[in-house]
Formats: sequence, structure tokens, C-alpha cells
Amino acid sequence: MGDPVQLKEEGNKYFQAGDIDKAIECYTKAIKVCKDKKVLAVIFRNRSACYLKKENYSNAASDASRAIDVDGSDIKALYRRCQALEKLGKLDMAFKDVQRCATLEPKNKTFLETLRRLGADIQKKLKTTFSTDSRVQNMFDILLDDEMDKDKKEKAANNLIVLAREDAGAERIFENNGVQLLMKLIDTGKPEMILAAIRTLAGMCTGHKARATAIIHLVGINKLCSIMAVDNEEIALATCNLFQCVYDSLTGSDQRIYGKEESLVLDTSNDLKTILLAILDMVASKNVSGHGRDQALNLLTKNVPRKDKKDPDHSKALFTIDHGLRKILKVCGQVPELPDQLPMTENTQLIASVLLSKIYDDLRCDPERDNFRDICDEYIKSKFDPNNNDKNIHAINVVSGLLQGPFDVGNILVGRQGVMEIMVALCGSEREVDQMVAVEALIHSSTKTSRASFFITNGVSLLKDLYKKTKNEKIKIRALVGLCKLGSAGGDDYSMRQFAEGSTEKLAKQCRKWLCNPTLDVRTRKWAIEGLAYLTNDADVKDDFVEDEPAMRAMFELAKSKDKTILYAVACTLVNCTNSYDKKEIIPELVQLAKFSKQHVPEQHPKDKKDFIVSRIKKLLKAGVTSALAVMVKADSTILTDQTKEMLARVFLALAEDSRDRGTIVAHGGGKALIPLALEGTEAGKVKAAHALAKIAAISNPEIAFPGERIYEVVRPLVLLLHPERDGMQNYEALMGLTNLAALNDKLRVKILKEKALPEIENYMFEDHDQIRQAATECMCNLVCCKEVQDRYLEDGNDKLKLLVLLCGEDDEKLQRAAAGALAMLTAAQKKLCIKLTKVTGQWLEIMQRLCLHDNPQIQHRGIVAVYNMLDADEELAKKLIESELLEILSVVAKQEDNPKRQPAIDAARTCLSKAMDLGLIKPFA
Repeated sequence: MGDPVQLKEEGNKYFQAGDIDKAIECYTKAIKVCKDKKVLAVIFRNRSACYLKKENYSNAASDASRAIDVDGSDIKALYRRCQALEKLGKLDMAFKDVQRCATLEPKNKTFLETLRRLGADIQKKLKTTFSTDSRVQNMFDILLDDEMDKDKKEKAANNLIVLAREDAGAERIFENNGVQLLMKLIDTGKPEMILAAIRTLAGMCTGHKARATAIIHLVGINKLCSIMAVDNEEIALATCNLFQCVYDSLTGSDQRIYGKEESLVLDTSNDLKTILLAILDMVASKNVSGHGRDQALNLLTKNVPRKDKKDPDHSKALFTIDHGLRKILKVCGQVPELPDQLPMTENTQLIASVLLSKIYDDLRCDPERDNFRDICDEYIKSKFDPNNNDKNIHAINVVSGLLQGPFDVGNILVGRQGVMEIMVALCGSEREVDQMVAVEALIHSSTKTSRASFFITNGVSLLKDLYKKTKNEKIKIRALVGLCKLGSAGGDDYSMRQFAEGSTEKLAKQCRKWLCNPTLDVRTRKWAIEGLAYLTNDADVKDDFVEDEPAMRAMFELAKSKDKTILYAVACTLVNCTNSYDKKEIIPELVQLAKFSKQHVPEQHPKDKKDFIVSRIKKLLKAGVTSALAVMVKADSTILTDQTKEMLARVFLALAEDSRDRGTIVAHGGGKALIPLALEGTEAGKVKAAHALAKIAAISNPEIAFPGERIYEVVRPLVLLLHPERDGMQNYEALMGLTNLAALNDKLRVKILKEKALPEIENYMFEDHDQIRQAATECMCNLVCCKEVQDRYLEDGNDKLKLLVLLCGEDDEKLQRAAAGALAMLTAAQKKLCIKLTKVTGQWLEIMQRLCLHDNPQIQHRGIVAVYNMLDADEELAKKLIESELLEILSVVAKQEDNPKRQPAIDAARTCLSKAMDLGLIKPFA
């Protein structure tokens, strides 16, 4: 075979002569017979050079690697592999090789030049590979490729959505024919592709008026409506969100800043009008699915009524009344049991009722309200037909919808001549659907006690007959609810029972039986809860209900179901069971006066006393009420009306009354659920929810109760409870909650300051109430860690430091401990405050001495730490302190034997004396 060294030399000669093939042949033979690793490495390196000449870069890199394996510092092999890898496009690997070469020979110009060039090429490649344009195109290529793997498509879709949420990404998608490509995704008809496209369009529209305008013109409003109309809840919701993003961008409601440049669109009124008309058309269209109709109604509910009643422009409400009120009434009048009805979900008609209520509330004067009522009246009259019960029940169903929405309008229409007669006639009809609609209307129309009295006289026998004679469970349960409602007309007034003793308990027992019957549909079982919502005004019924755990659990499960029309009834039932409704204070003197003048005096049921209420709350918690409430809070915002939110807040507050139950509430998601209730809804509801939050935050670990970023949302509700109008307990528990939050981190402390809580906390530090004053001082003790608070104490012309020093001299130990802690931290953080402290009051030295002599080791420790800070701050001040009786006090404390309870104070005193020795103010002990 020959000598490997000789073969190598022959190969070298051929290489120099330019005969590369002969050279490779010689080197290959040499490799086969060579046993010396070092010689073998050189041969591989040489053959690598040949392959480079032949542009066989893969083999060149492989041979160079074999040489490097033997000698990692083989600079020629490293550079050849670098050249091969560069040609193969593996720039990062090539860069590492030439970087190694340059390290070995730092002055080699070839290596340095290659290093610079490769560095620039890598940056260029990275920019190209990861540029938004490339990413966008790559994602669309994946999404539009039918043969592409499903996981890759999902990843590409999610990436596209995320990219569209960034202004730069949204602009790149838009400029690179993105809207047309997204339309192609929609046209595939595949739900996942449609969702990805719609969510991407929503990101592109968000906060950008020009893009939003262009997109609705490129895609078309009718096209978007047709997408929202499909029978797919997720797609309908996503398209609703897209419409909302467009609407917010066109109206300027989205105040967030996106990108550096603002887009100028002069007039968006025509587009907004077109969108509103298109959505109103969807409301009554047979081609729209139930989910699509729900979202169309939700859009109207969110965008038509004014958000602020002080805004004089309510033109959208007037426009909707003129162009869409009859369409909304048509939805209210639908009877699902009849053929040829509009597609609807369980929630559609309630959403329509809520929308009618909000539009009516948005009107500003009586003529506008009269017009609203006249349109409703005219619509209902147009449907009445003595020969067509289908039309009659449609009209009566509209009345039911109005009674659940703008009640005053419905109440007036019920009183119109002929309406009540038709309801009574329908009750006597042989058709079950007629009976069902009539009974529901009777139930809704007997809300006011005066009207209930009329029905008790005229309608009870009718409902009883229906209940006894019908075999249809759906009608039977509705008739029973009507009886329940009439039976509870006196509210919780024990003296105003409408029915005989024990009747309400029997009705409630039947309701519970239906509630626990899984063979009945959700809509029918919902009426059982409606019945309980009325009957639980009676304390006997409340007690029976909480004893029936299966019934409670059945109600909670229904509250978690898709049918959200149930929420109000569940909330009412829970408010009644927890007695968390507003109660009028009964003043004994006025009761006597009322009895003397023969006026009616409300009586409390014996089972509505505190012990019974507490017992009921414990049983509700055990049955899992908190998790049900947490699910209810997450319901669609339109269904979850402000009144329902307030009731849920009341229930939460009642549940949180006993501190031992707060851990259970937190464990089942109650802490998180309370935050939205405290931020939105009625004023009373927000206060109740904020108070429940304060109770939880006051004794729980806030990081567990409100995980993640939610903890920062808790601050505002707690600060609102500091308002002077709130009662003392609300002030106290809010301060305790803020104290816990302020102890966690500086970000939370800054958040508390941003919510302008500091002046209120300072005011409460001098409240004429020991507990509130103590809580406020403890809160300040935690807040002084924040530099902004320290700066306030440093400001000239305020008495903050003086008042804090005086609090250290109070007799209340808890107050002293908090004030001394705040003083110790302030003087440690700001040396200037040590000097300022001596000027704020002539009593400062006496107070410091009292702190250092205190029997409570915690207060003593804080006082001595403050003294040390003063010794460390200024030599003149240190001299003044040591010349006073403080030296003797510190000496006595320092000489004490070690004691675990007092050790911190003893150690601090010894540190003070060491400092005094360092300053030359005292001599070491002999």
C-alpha cells in the first residue's frame, strides 16, 4: 500500500500542481494505512483543502473536523472548516471557528477580516430571518398549506395573533397584503382558521383608527356580520370583540398609546352609523344563530347607552329606538316552543330585556320616554289577534320581556285595557304553550306588592287550578312559582304572611324537589330557583333549604351552567339565606308610637336572628357556595347586571364576616372573584365587595388570596373604603388590609401612594378611635420604607414628624409600637430626619427616654434603634444624647444578662455604647 508519509508528500505535489483529483486519491490512500494520529490529522487537513477547491464543502468540513479532533489548536484545520461552514450557510458555527483562529493569532489580518465579515453577515441573516415581514409571510405560508402539520398551523396562528397585538407587527401584516391573506383564511371555512384570522384583525384594529377604517372597508361590514352570525359560540364572541375593537378605535374610546405616530381619519360617523345599522339588522334576522344574536345584542348594550350620564350626547339611544326598538321587541316576543322562530340561546331574551332597560334609562326627558312606550304599545297592539293565539302569546311575551327590563314600561302596558284579559284567557287555553307564556307573564307582572294584592284577589285561584289540573311539569312549575311570588309579597315581614301557616314551606319543598330532578331541563329547573328566590323571604324556608344539601348543590351546579338567566334568582336566594339585604333599623320608641297610632309594625321572624344566620352561612360554605359565586362573577357582563353584582357582593360580605371562614373563601377563588365586583357596578355593591376584600386582606397572606398581578388591583377598592363617608369598621379593615399589602414590596407601596391614600392614612393616625388610629399608624410604619413617603417627612412646613414622635409617647402599647417602628425606619433611612426630630417638639428627648425604658421589649428595641440612628447621624446630636440620662438608660440595658425575649434591645443598647466610644464621647469600661 505504500508509506503514508510518502503518499502525503505525493498528494502535496499534485495539489501544488493543481491536480486536485490525484491529490485526493493520494491522501485517501495515506489515510487508510496511517497509524500515527498526528500525521493522520495533517493528511485530513490537506484533503480538506482539496475538497474546498472542489467546492465539496460538506466533506471539507468533515475532514477538517477529523483533524481538529486530534489537535484542537490546529489553526489551518480550524480556518478550513470555517470556510466550508460559511459556504454551507452555517455562519454561527463558522464564526466560532474563525474566532478561535483569531484568538490563537490575534494579529492575522485574514482572520480578523473574516471575523468582521462573518459578524456582519450573521447580523444581516438574523435580521432577514427574524424580520417581521419574513415571519408574517412564513406564518401565512404555513396556515394556507393544506398539507401542513396541525400543530404547526396552531403555532403559526397563535404567533400571528400575538404579532398583531404589537403596533409594529400589525403594521407589517397590514402592509404585506395581510388583510387579503386573512380573508383567504376565513374563506377556508375551518373554525380554527376563522378564529385566527378574526383575532389577528382585532389586534390590527386595536387603537389604530386608520387601520380599523381600512379593514372594515376591505373586509366589509356585511361580511363581518355574516361571520358573527355563524352557529359557533367562539367565532361569534371573537367577531364581537373585533367589532368592539373597531368601534373603540373609530370613536377614540381606546385611550392607550400604540406606536409613535397617530393616524388621522377625519370623519368616522358614517362608518359608525353603518356598523350600528348592520348590527340592528342582525338582531331580528332569521339567518343569524343564537350565539351571533347574543353578541349583536351585547354590542348594542355596551355601545349604545352613554357610559357617563353627564355626557349630553345620547343620539345613539334615540337612533336605536327609531331603527331597532321593534327588532329588539321581536326578540323578546319569541316563543321557542312554536315553529318558525328566531334561533336563540337560553340567554338571548334576557340580554334583550337588559338592553331595553339600559336604552330606556339613557333617555333624558319625558317626551323621549313617552315615545319609547308608544312604540312598545303600538307593537304589542299590532300583534293582538282574537283569531290567532300565536300572535297573542308573542305580544304577551314582549310584555314579559319589558317587565324584566324597563319595568315601568311593562307595568304600564300590563294595565292597558285588554292585556290582562288576554293573559287570563291564555291561562284557560287548551294549548300548553299558551298557558306557559301566560303564567310567566303573570309572574313577572306581580312584582310590586300593590299588583300582587290584585293577583292574590283575582289570580291565585287561576294559578291553583293550573297547578292542579295540568300534567305538564313545565306549566306546573311556573304556576307554582306564581304562587310562590304571591306568597312572598310581604317580604321578610313575619306579620304579613299572605298564605296560611305552613303553606310557603310546602311550596318550597316542591321547588326543592324539582330543583333536584336531573330529568327536567335547565330552563324548567330555573323556575324552581325563581320560586325559592321569593319563598326564602320566609326564615322557615331558609332554614329548610340550607338543611337540604342536595338542593343547595343542585342550585350551585345550575349557577355554573351555560344558562346565565338563572343568576339573578340564585343571587336573590343567597341574599335571603344570608340576610344580607338592607334592613331598616327598628327604633323601639317609634315602634311604640306606631302601635299607639295603630300603624303596621314589621315583625322579625325568630329564625332571622344572628345565631340562625351564622348557622345558615356555615352550611352554605360547606355546600360549596364560594366556587359557585366565583363562576357567577365570570358570567357574560350583559347578563350579570349591576343589581346582580351588588347581590353577589352582599353575599360575599356576609360569608366573610367570620374570620375563620375567610381561608375557605380564598381557597375556593373568592378573593379573585371579589376584585371585579369591587371595581364595577352600583356604588353600594362596590363598597360591599371592597369591604369583603378588606376583611380577607386584613388577615390573609395577600399573595395567596390575590395571586399574580391581581394583588395590585386590590389597592384601589381598599383605598375607597378610607373615605370619611364609610363607617369605622370599613375604615379599620381597609387600613389593616393596606398594612398587609404595604409590607410586601415597594411596588405595592408606590401603588398605594398613586391611589392618593397617604393623606387619608395620615388623617386616620389621629382619629378619635384607638383601633383605627393604631391600624393607620401600623400602615404608615410599613409605608415609610418607601422613599416618596420619607421625602414627605423631610419637607419643610409640615408636622408629620412631630405627630409621629408624639404618638410614640401615647399610652396605648400597640400604637406606641407602630409609631416607634416608623420612627426607627425613618431615622435609619434619612439622617436629616434625626436632626429634624430634635426641633419638632421639646418633648422629644423625654419621649425617646420613655421608649428606651419601656417594659415591652419590642417598643424598647425600636426606641433604642432610633437612638442609635441619631448617634450615627450627627456628632453634635450624639453628644447631646450622651450628656442626657439616655447614657445611664443605655448602660443599664446593656449590662443586663442575655435574655431571648429582650436580646434585640440589649444588643441594640450595646451597639449604641460602642458607637459612643467610637465617637470619643465615652471611654471604654475599665
